[in-house]
Amino acid sequence: MTFATKLTVLRLLLVPVFAFLAIFYGLSTKAGVPNETMRWTAFWVFVTAAATDGIDGWIARHFDQKSDLGKFLDPLADKALVVSAVLILAFLDWGPDGWRIPWWFASLVVLRDCVILIGIRVMWSARKTVHIRPHWTGKVCTFLLFVVLGWVLLRVTELSPVYPCAMAGVLVLLSMFQYIRQGMQIMSGKSASQESLSKK
Repeated sequence: MTFATKLTVLRLLLVPVFAFLAIFYGLSTKAGVPNETMRWTAFWVFVTAAATDGIDGWIARHFDQKSDLGKFLDPLADKALVVSAVLILAFLDWGPDGWRIPWWFASLVVLRDCVILIGIRVMWSARKTVHIRPHWTGKVCTFLLFVVLGWVLLRVTELSPVYPCAMAGVLVLLSMFQYIRQGMQIMSGKSASQESLSKK
């Protein structure tokens, strides 16, 4: 197992750690005695996990550590981290008066990932080769998702999470449509260069 893949595995292992801390803090907030130590620990665990996303890819590309296992685990770890964080922060209040990620945004993120997974499954069943490549909509979408999550984790209560969620929601939709468009190109077999999906 390469070092890059080990970082990806670390990200996967940090997901349940973050989930436990985030749920514990949310429950303490609901009880009226928010445990700020838990919140900050959850925040730094999330930051560490998110940082490995860029580091493992950079190491894999620059030190020739690409592997089939890494290609499989990397998107899995990404989705596990983001989706679990979005759902937890939508289910539990992290501030006063229902201050949390709105459910419509959480549903949109889950829908996007379901569309991606179903699309990949359909293409595999059709024996199509799927090469995963980055696309700007996916990159911006991922950045805005991290902004939303950081907004809630840091409790930037001066402005409702609805506003950053609205910005991120537009990119979530755009990136989903980009997946669908490229998936249709792969299924139609227009050209080998088009047989690719955005990473994010």
